Amino acid sequence: MQNTNSPFFHYLLEYNENDVIYRRMAAQFGLSDSAFWILYCLRESATPLTQKQLCESIYMSKQTINSALKSLERNGFITLATGKDRRSKFLVLTEAGQELTARTVDLVIEQEQFAIASMGQESMKQFLS
Repeated sequence: MQNTNSPFFHYLLEYNENDVIYRRMAAQFGLSDSAFWILYCLRESATPLTQKQLCESIYMSKQTINSALKSLERNGFITLATGKDRRSKFLVLTEAGQELTARTVDLVIEQEQFAIASMGQESMKQFLS
């Protein structure tokens, strides 16, 4: 490896480590990465999301998101609700989906909030920047 002392290299290692942590958590919950992040976004969003908005939020391909959405819908965790113009379909957690997120995503969010609180706001801002 070249120049392993560069700040970017260390940042990249930390980023990949975080990615692995989330991937492992999703796997422990029996979820794919994409299904986990869809549920996470739906849980955290203040308003219903469309598939397009979801793709823009989690930077995954439309095909990947679509496959995960079909699986989540087939398993009864989400449903599609028609928007104002009938072409817009909003993703909505079903009761089973809300129970699933309570057992999975909510636990992750709780741990993230604990980590942020223990770091303090300023340290967290620096870490994220």
